Amino acid sequence: MQGLSAEQRAFQPAEDRWSVAGCVEHIIVVEDFVFQTMHRVLDAPPEPDTKQAEVRRKDPIVIEKVPARTSRVMGPERVHPKNRWPDFDELLRQFEATRQRSVTFAQGTEADLRSHFFPHPFLGDLDCYQWLLFLGLHCERHVRQLEEVKADSGFPRPLVAGC
Repeated sequence: MQGLSAEQRAFQPAEDRWSVAGCVEHIIVVEDFVFQTMHRVLDAPPEPDTKQAEVRRKDPIVIEKVPARTSRVMGPERVHPKNRWPDFDELLRQFEATRQRSVTFAQGTEADLRSHFFPHPFLGDLDCYQWLLFLGLHCERHVRQLEEVKADSGFPRPLVAGC
């Protein structure tokens, strides 16, 4: 993402498609929402073992479906890009800080992630372990989307010196 011009960062392949900057912003907003919700849920008492067994079967679904770009999924309006960080360098700093916070939490938590749940808009209830998987795979999904934007025939090409 470094080295892209302002025009390239803002390019949208279509009215209903996101730019490179929009994809990065979306990742940040989703990750913040999930992180905050996860902490709130982890403060509550654990849920019954019966729910754990039911939800745990969704591990392969999360792993397969979340990063796949075979179908478009439009998340809730509250997580759509709205140019919250107009300065691209600040957007990247925010992304790196948000990502590091999640990685640090995942590496150090001793919480019972499999006993606490909250719903995904399309997948239903996921446990907090699955939500951590989701964060990494969701980022991967949108990195793939960034590559699609950059490969679009209308994507502004850099000016070549000497031409």
